[in-house]
Amino acid sequence: MNIISILIDDGTLNKDDATSIASEAQSSQTPVETLLERKGITQEAILKAASKRYDMPYRVLSSAPIGKEALGYIPEESAQHYGFAPIAFKDGALEVGITDPDNIEALDALQFIANRVGLPYKLFIISQAGLSKILDEYSSLTGEVTEALSELEPPTEIGDDGKDDGKDDHVIKEDAPVTKVVATILRYAVEGGASDIHIEPTPEKTQVRFRMDGELHTSLELPAKVHPAVVARIKILSQMRLDERRKPQDGRFSATVEGKRIDFRVSTFPTQFGEKIVMRILDRSRSVATLESLGFTDADLKTVRAMIERPYGIILISGPTGSGKSTTLFAMLSALNRETANVVSVEDPVEYEIPGVAQSQVHPEIGYTFASGLRSILRQDPDIIMVGEIRDKETAQLAIQAALTGHLVFSTIHTNTAAGVIPRLVDMGVDPYLIAPTLIAAIGQRLVRKLCDGAGHAIPVSESIKARLEKDFSDLPKDVRDTLPPFDTIYEATSTPDCPNGTRGRLAVFEIMQMDKDLEKVVLESPIEEKVYEVARAKGMFTMREDAIIKALDGKIPFQEVDTLGGSLLADEEVTELADEEAVQAAS
Repeated sequence: MNIISILIDDGTLNKDDATSIASEAQSSQTPVETLLERKGITQEAILKAASKRYDMPYRVLSSAPIGKEALGYIPEESAQHYGFAPIAFKDGALEVGITDPDNIEALDALQFIANRVGLPYKLFIISQAGLSKILDEYSSLTGEVTEALSELEPPTEIGDDGKDDGKDDHVIKEDAPVTKVVATILRYAVEGGASDIHIEPTPEKTQVRFRMDGELHTSLELPAKVHPAVVARIKILSQMRLDERRKPQDGRFSATVEGKRIDFRVSTFPTQFGEKIVMRILDRSRSVATLESLGFTDADLKTVRAMIERPYGIILISGPTGSGKSTTLFAMLSALNRETANVVSVEDPVEYEIPGVAQSQVHPEIGYTFASGLRSILRQDPDIIMVGEIRDKETAQLAIQAALTGHLVFSTIHTNTAAGVIPRLVDMGVDPYLIAPTLIAAIGQRLVRKLCDGAGHAIPVSESIKARLEKDFSDLPKDVRDTLPPFDTIYEATSTPDCPNGTRGRLAVFEIMQMDKDLEKVVLESPIEEKVYEVARAKGMFTMREDAIIKALDGKIPFQEVDTLGGSLLADEEVTELADEEAVQAAS
């Protein structure tokens, strides 16, 4: 594919610049794509021009792994020689990227491979950099693990019938290759910015998936026969019982990866095909997030800062596992004056290290729980207390009592909404007359994907969407509605050379319910979620979904993220219409 010729025909490049670039590429052996990028011509611009020339869709590859399933259809040698490679496997068809649609030999070879495996395929134009990324994946994680597995001795059989009866009737050898396999998985997960590692057994294979930006991606597949050895290695690291395979176990270990101290929180879960392992990755070297970086609007940030300056009371963060509750708590603690106050926390585990805070990790196996830790903290002359999580009646009552006796308490609780915090505390056995004077606020939160700078494609809001938005916000007080951004434009994620997915990292969306006299009255008389929500709404509380809508209108998150929080911003026909429009734009 003659990139320079295509760009001249497209009008993107003039002949003088083209001659200069061609000459420099030949003399310096620098790739033409690199020289074009120095001229400000992006990879996407090149692919768009090529797509127009060949009447073929293009694809800017994301940082997410391709996955072994797709890679397995085309040999690495063929990908290197012919300049084509698999990019996805969707709806029963293999999506293949090719760097030169003029290469007849490559097209014939691809057709031969497709006929041999009996699989339809779809062609996309990709850049040379995109092809290099796929070739690296052939030889990176999979290559390292395959090399290690080739050194592995056959595992000891579990039993005559192949089933695991849970008895310690065999010993799994901790071979060096298995150690290398596990170390490689951990290293690639940390380097890739994964938050969790899932190692899942199936009848034919063991699947390794990394969670990145909230989504799971298959990164590796291992032979089923090595699964017991991999589990054994992780159990040894986590100091779990090797002979117990019938019930779940929890453990943790630390390792130095690329010069950083990383903590891994490990959980095993017995399934019919073996033990599934999930490891949460905690990077202690990361700096604690600030309140400004979490995603609070200016008004909410002002509200939160006022709340954490209160001398006593309790602030509770609610949300499911993995919604960023602990990060919000640590950001609040780091914003406080820790020089003149005694700040003590009890956590499970200690995820971030905060200077000036005495942090303690619970150990339930020896009787050191949140409740017992909280009792001990109260004897340490604390000013500010953080309890990692309120899980039971005893911890809830102790936290409320601490807030009642002049301490500022921060904690998390598992509820779906901020309004659900109050009935949850009542269900735990906390008396309503104690909740009313101590609860400062309940904050519900979720995490949504964040748009990269320059990766947001503006979409005009149709009249039907505008009407739905106005209806959603109609029950808020007028002075609150007046602060809303105009319902004119929403944004979707588009790829850029620096951000192929259009999104990177995540942002929190919040709903903040502040306690006041009206809410106190509801708590004392009828502490049910519907009543609590009704009063909080009359005071101007945004829901998490509405906070997401505001961020979508401001261009901070793609509008698709609103749908993950319940309801649909677009009707089905509008989604279809937009998808068709995007397809036309991509093809052109």
